[in-house]
Amino acid sequence: MAESLLSLGLDVGTTSTQMVLSRLTVENKASPFAVPSLEIVGREVIYRSKVHFTPLIRDTLVDGEALKELLRQEYEAAGIRPEQVDTGALIITGETSRKENAAAAARALAEFAGEFVVTTAGPDLESILAAKGAGAVELSEKTGKPVLHMDIGGGTSNLALIRQGAVVRTGCLNVGGRLIKLDKQGILTYVSPELSEITSLKQGKRAGEGELEALAEKLTEALEMAAGLREKTSLLERLMTREAAPWACPEEDVVISFSGGVADCIEGEHAPTEFGDLGVYLGRAIRKSRLCWGDYRLGRETIRATVIGAGCHSTQLSGSTVFTKNVRLPLKDLPVARITYAEQEGSLPQAIRARTAPFEGDAILALPGYASPSYGQVKRLAEQIAGAVKGPVYLCLEQDMAKALGQAIAARLEPGRSVLCLDRVAPGADSYLDVGAPLGPALPVVVKTLIVGNG
Repeated sequence: MAESLLSLGLDVGTTSTQMVLSRLTVENKASPFAVPSLEIVGREVIYRSKVHFTPLIRDTLVDGEALKELLRQEYEAAGIRPEQVDTGALIITGETSRKENAAAAARALAEFAGEFVVTTAGPDLESILAAKGAGAVELSEKTGKPVLHMDIGGGTSNLALIRQGAVVRTGCLNVGGRLIKLDKQGILTYVSPELSEITSLKQGKRAGEGELEALAEKLTEALEMAAGLREKTSLLERLMTREAAPWACPEEDVVISFSGGVADCIEGEHAPTEFGDLGVYLGRAIRKSRLCWGDYRLGRETIRATVIGAGCHSTQLSGSTVFTKNVRLPLKDLPVARITYAEQEGSLPQAIRARTAPFEGDAILALPGYASPSYGQVKRLAEQIAGAVKGPVYLCLEQDMAKALGQAIAARLEPGRSVLCLDRVAPGADSYLDVGAPLGPALPVVVKTLIVGNG
């Protein structure tokens, strides 16, 4: 019998803020005689908010109270109460993620985000969600072609290289339409510090003839370099964001896919200063560039790609052989202490202490586990983990052995200790986990990155 989750997607970007609500359908795909295997089999967007300008008190200060009021109004319009939300993602992106109060704004919004919503600001996850929300991942999966997806927003361009329906590489450039703002008289009201080395444009001055076009062309050259269509220069490295993973140009011909607010300006007809920023100039430069000479397409979603991805594609389900004892769910923002296979087989207690030492609070241990563990292997792991962890024992395993290992660990601890053991979850380095209340025999899990820049 199918069950459903109500999922929230909220994207607070450099230019715009928007919300979607989605219904995720979950089914047991296993036979009646097998261990249940729950999968998300359907994703339906049931509410789309208006696209709001992100409220700012000034260029460097997000208005947290205005964001709260915006979200309250959208919940009311959708006819949904915050406590009805089961899962989802609140994403703070682009230049907004580097505003001085981004973390405070996220905390302020959390009271409207239900019991289990990830609060995140990081280019890796954003790249993946935008690629999924725009349909680029599905395109690669269906055609078998490699796809380079570019989500070009107000402050940044998030990149995702996709092969056979899987994101294999992400990157992020300081390329976006809102890096320059100007009033109706053509006076520059904002010039991003990220452009200081590549333009002489100054706030309070009027752009000279052709200067905005020239800047848009230079930013587009960086995108061409990222796509492997132009010889790489220092410009590419200069525009890479500090938070992004290292980026290497694709080696093969790829389909190029676009989303984000600037994507609407690639083929659309707009007056140059219609939006009071660089977006139209940038869209026109991209349309004339090598990026559009070959096989390219606009995403199924453009300006809403990230928020659709957040609402529909941020949640996964654990395996069904989980173990919990004395654990109050949901759990939020558990830092991942990743244990390698060599460490699992070697001096595991020392590895656990070393990996968890940087975290002030509780962490979740991520272990490879064993595909078909023997009793001796389960016993050894249980004894070492129980002896090395002093507080709650939170584990996630790549293999299906969570229930056996959790029971063995609990038997070796005092009765009041908390134990959580999940299977089929493999978070990467520098990740955080949110774990939701049970859905049948499985638990909803979001793997995320919490990064708020300091620039």
